[in-house]
Amino acid sequence: MVTHRRVLLRRTLLGTLLVLLFTSATAGLVAPAALPVAARATSTVTLPDGSQHTLVTPAGLRVTLYASGLPNARFMALGPGGIVFVGSWYAGTVRAVLPAAGGTQAARVVTLLSGLTVPHSLAYHNGLLYVAEEGRITAWRYNAATTSVSNEQVIISHLPTGGRHITRTVSVGPDGLLYVSVGSSCNECVDYTNRAVIMRYRLDGTGSVIFARGLRNAVGLAWQRSTGRLWAVDNGQDLLGDNVPPDEVNLIRLGGNYGWPYCWGNRQRDYSVALPSASYCTQTMSPAVALQAHSAPLGAAFYTGSRLPAPYRGALLVAYHGSASRSVLTGYKVVSIPVNGISAGTPRDLITGWLPASIGGGGAVWGRPVGLLVAADGSLLISDDQAGVIYRLAPAR
Repeated sequence: MVTHRRVLLRRTLLGTLLVLLFTSATAGLVAPAALPVAARATSTVTLPDGSQHTLVTPAGLRVTLYASGLPNARFMALGPGGIVFVGSWYAGTVRAVLPAAGGTQAARVVTLLSGLTVPHSLAYHNGLLYVAEEGRITAWRYNAATTSVSNEQVIISHLPTGGRHITRTVSVGPDGLLYVSVGSSCNECVDYTNRAVIMRYRLDGTGSVIFARGLRNAVGLAWQRSTGRLWAVDNGQDLLGDNVPPDEVNLIRLGGNYGWPYCWGNRQRDYSVALPSASYCTQTMSPAVALQAHSAPLGAAFYTGSRLPAPYRGALLVAYHGSASRSVLTGYKVVSIPVNGISAGTPRDLITGWLPASIGGGGAVWGRPVGLLVAADGSLLISDDQAGVIYRLAPAR
């Protein structure tokens, strides 16, 4: 009994020490700057079930419902003629959303593929639609005249499956190469070499290299037009507390090691995992921006259009899907992060309201933003995998 009590005491003391270390290391983190009331505008959106909800944006902007009938809508890709391709992970489908005249809403939704395994992400390049499933990447020839796909090619066939993170994000870089992010198999472990990485391939799937590692779950990938650099958002591990470790925005470099599972944030050691070497954390990459823990950043996109006001042009926009392991909910919003070259500033709220309590209201979460896409007309499209819709952010008329 005495021995058991001593073990419990040691664990309690260790837990207290870890909390103190984590709290000290993250003391400088701040939540995104909220909009002053005078600078806000509200938009009412009506979902297909008839329920009405309020979203809050900066003054002069408005959110409208662009498309519905998209269960589990995740990431999007822009195709010819303003068409939007949408992956729906649990639904196992890829759909095409055709714009109506004027571009303010969808004319219709067409199912291109079904029966897929977690088709979370898409990329369109040179007439081919690349689809990222859990275990593979396929490419399909898109026919705009018939709104259909054909000639399936299996580009990559052996992506790892199972475990904690099952989504795969695919992107074609400005270098004409294929980038694929693969999340970790666990919350916190010394993982396989092909997990917690961003891979790079030729467009035919050959020439694979680990582009970057130590990224627990880098779901959102975004290319910065002015520099050609890759940025990614990363989700930190659970069960360390409400406010640690921070979620991250990272500037991705070839050969970069971003720390997981040994280190997090600004090279902070995770004491629950033994280091490969004493100096390991000092050799890892710190985040460009440390975000509120458990915000669950998923979608990321640089705003390259001209419809939104000047402060948002060239900014990195990030969709917070919302917390799953926090005593007080956080996230459920879209933020804007100013970026100058390779320097990123403080996140600022762009769209809030999916978590009504965050804007002074009451009620439960009614939507969860996921994917972000700059539409052909320069407006911003936002997918919502809970409500099964796409919203459109544009100047108010």
